[in-house]
Amino acid sequence: MCGRFVMDKNTDDLINEFVAQGGDFRDWRPSYNVAPTDRVPVVREWEHHGELTRSVDGATWGLKPSWAKGKGPAPINARLESVATNGLFRNAFVSRRLVVPMAGYYEWQTLEDGKQPYFIHGPESILAAAGLYEAQKQDDGAWALSMTIITREAADASGEIHDRMPVFLTPDVLDEWLHQGKLEVNDEMLAMLDRSSLAMARTMTTYPVSRRVNSVRDEAAKVDPALIEPIDL
Repeated sequence: MCGRFVMDKNTDDLINEFVAQGGDFRDWRPSYNVAPTDRVPVVREWEHHGELTRSVDGATWGLKPSWAKGKGPAPINARLESVATNGLFRNAFVSRRLVVPMAGYYEWQTLEDGKQPYFIHGPESILAAAGLYEAQKQDDGAWALSMTIITREAADASGEIHDRMPVFLTPDVLDEWLHQGKLEVNDEMLAMLDRSSLAMARTMTTYPVSRRVNSVRDEAAKVDPALIEPIDL
């Protein structure tokens, strides 16, 4: 599972990193404790007036299928093992793929005195997690995006703490993942995600961090870089 992550870059950093053409998410401010239901920056490709556009947009973390109403399902994660067949994700996997940029993510270890958070990250300042999105038209005519992060069995440093990890993309597969258009062969894309995430997993490291991570209501912590500094247990 991936239930909390860090995105400490601004929109312009992401536009440069992913060679995007801009987007409408200028209100984004870096966060060291992104939680479900937060609106976060994502990278996607879409057709605009007949031209392909790659943009940095805002999406709510928790996928809302177009058919979902009210308090229906809004999963924050989709399992790689079933993403191509699960009815919640199948259509999005075929044609609505995106990247969720992050600096790293958190997992927890249960100790006698409570839950201890760990920060898992790679050598890169920005990781590209594979995700899916849905778009729902609002009453005012605008489109609202929601997203979920694909996870797999842990093969990175989090394996000592938790049994799942995000599916991270290597730079060489980024364009293929974001390509606008329906998949013809799901198995090939699944195999690519498996290879890519295993390669990325070998670069990941982890260390314990402050338990301030545990509270999503600590607004001061969300903007405090000290949240991801290692601590001694």
